[in-house]
Amino acid sequence: MRDILETLDGWCATGTRFAVASVIGTWSSSPRQPGAAMAVSESGEVVGSVSGGCVEASVYELARQALETGEALTETFGVADDDAFAVGLTCGGTLEIFVRPVAEAQFAQWSALAAAVREGRQATMATALSGASAGACLLLRDDGRVTGSLGERDLDAQALARMQRLSPPGPLGESCPGSGWAASADEPSASWPGTSAGAEAADHRAMSMDGPQARDFPAMPLLDNGVTEERLPDGTRLFLETFTEPPRLLIFGAIDYAGALARLGAFLGYRVTVCDARTVFATPARFPDAHEVVVDWPHRWLSGTRVDERTVICVLTHDPKFDIPLLEVALHTDAAYIGAMGSRRTHEDRLRRLRDAGVDARALARLRSPIGLDLGGRTPEETAVSIAAEVIALREGGTGRSLTETLAPIHALRASASFIA
Repeated sequence: MRDILETLDGWCATGTRFAVASVIGTWSSSPRQPGAAMAVSESGEVVGSVSGGCVEASVYELARQALETGEALTETFGVADDDAFAVGLTCGGTLEIFVRPVAEAQFAQWSALAAAVREGRQATMATALSGASAGACLLLRDDGRVTGSLGERDLDAQALARMQRLSPPGPLGESCPGSGWAASADEPSASWPGTSAGAEAADHRAMSMDGPQARDFPAMPLLDNGVTEERLPDGTRLFLETFTEPPRLLIFGAIDYAGALARLGAFLGYRVTVCDARTVFATPARFPDAHEVVVDWPHRWLSGTRVDERTVICVLTHDPKFDIPLLEVALHTDAAYIGAMGSRRTHEDRLRRLRDAGVDARALARLRSPIGLDLGGRTPEETAVSIAAEVIALREGGTGRSLTETLAPIHALRASASFIA
């Protein structure tokens, strides 16, 4: 949804009606997760995707139908359907799609949501999936502003109570629900799914998830992309989407590898910062893809910046005078991932220096070094892919192995839900 909000805001500004189709449920090997969205304007323009190309043509027609009738609708696509091949979902899995028409009366909610995301504020949108108010939306921002209505005061009150439970304590992004997804410091080898034991566990875990997943959520677990569903006492289904600022990627060392990693990090949706103490190297011109370029001693800057359980820290300097004080700080933060570049000899020397500095074994076990997965790459771009691959594998509970060698479903449920949209 995040990727299409600016376009939707533009349509609202010009008075253009549109329909939004959202994935609200998935089973088995579905290509996209709940929260994926596609929108169709009244002129036929399309943005976004709900299935990576599998069912977009059919969803386009549903969106046109919703625009014509002004009524929301729900449709399920899956390989068990007689027309599965006709709609294109031949890769397996099932998608439940909710399509809601958006007219002038709801433009304010959508523009307010786009503004909140643009400003880096947290916002939660509740959409009624059933009942007389199906398609109606209610928006709650982290500053307490409420926009829209589900049609009844009682429904609004119940929805707001549930939306507030999704808001993390403290300033935005300081404490997100769930723990970080980095491997346990107590059992670094067993918990990293790249090991043979971890791979077998991941295969077993994923293979046990065949068949429909529970659709009625008695509590409110955060699903992928900050999406959850709940039923109100009167039976109304609510679809809740929570948006926060993007996770941060902090890159230390203004070298060519940092430039490649900054490009890839921005592409993957991170807010990227490059930091280096050397003024001549740390310039916006050298790192145009970074959202921020900082000239400061890395350890000093990191000590004063916000690091949460979604933050990725990559130390690329491989120079002890920068690395050691920086890693002393980094290893005592809540960062989800801390990696450091260097040879195995450099890594051993780095561990010795950190131990001498008083860093304990539990903290050292969090360090990913040498950084990245073994892809055999050498160039800055290939190295960036290697680093990003390790980050994604850790975040999603992947094995880091070739899919050809595994038996688990390709799109198994992720092990962690600490990332929200």
